Amino acid sequence: MPAIATLLATTAAAALLSGCSGEVHVGSTTPKLSADKLADTVAEKLAATTGRPEPQITCPEDLEGKVGTTTRCTLTADDGSTLGVSVTVTSVEGTQINFDIKADDQVSTN
Repeated sequence: MPAIATLLATTAAAALLSGCSGEVHVGSTTPKLSADKLADTVAEKLAATTGRPEPQITCPEDLEGKVGTTTRCTLTADDGSTLGVSVTVTSVEGTQINFDIKADDQVSTN
């Protein structure tokens, strides 16, 4: 199966993941999850949901722990095709940031 088809098939089952979370310890009043930790967490959740190896995920910015905050990460397949992944903060409990992950329906072409 071509990488683009595999990418679509594996993320279709994981189009919306609820209840993901990351925890950070910060000195400020608003917790943040680093871009690297966010990418790791998204990759782990997608792999757990699809039963496939962790995909390559990159996130351009830290995720601020405020309900409703969103960021866009990118899933990159072996053939270079990409799929956007939206991350939205659903709640914050102390230093724990809870968020939903939603993969795009369409692969981006480079």
